Amino acid sequence: MRSRPQEPTASTPAEQPADFEALYERHSREVWALAYARWMNADTAQDIMQEAFLRLWKQWQENTRILNPRAWLLRVARNLAEDYAKSAFSRNGTQPPQTMNGVQSNGRPPLERLEQQETFAQVRTILREMPEADREILTLRYALDYDAQEIAEVLAIQITAVHMRLSRARQRLADRLTAQGVHEAP
Repeated sequence: MRSRPQEPTASTPAEQPADFEALYERHSREVWALAYARWMNADTAQDIMQEAFLRLWKQWQENTRILNPRAWLLRVARNLAEDYAKSAFSRNGTQPPQTMNGVQSNGRPPLERLEQQETFAQVRTILREMPEADREILTLRYALDYDAQEIAEVLAIQITAVHMRLSRARQRLADRLTAQGVHEAP
């Protein structure tokens, strides 16, 4: 498992902004990715990530001791992602913008870029259709490059369960990609 620097827990009011900023820099990406795996929408993931950090800040303002801020943030983000479907702001009638379209490398010829974009679109579509648990474990493993131990900690499951779920999720993804005619990774 990767070694992580010691994280601040609760601190004095004077130390809180620096500690909070350090935690934000260290964990905002993985909190965002966890929310993105659930909703497949960058704006929604950003909202959920910001809400999780806001709740951490409020806990610190109330002098609540949080022994493992990373685990606390990930749990809050998972809960917020689940609650998002029930919240009023998800039912306000607006449509989220398409995310990740138009991200391209300057080094590839236009035809290759177009093929890659089409493949990415197929992968995103397939991922949206997959069960949330599959999207979540695939994101933790491949987008965040977590090992089995780290995934087990985040999901609060045994390592053997991580291997089994990851294997099954990969197989389901591969089957769906093959059925869609995708035979090579983009």
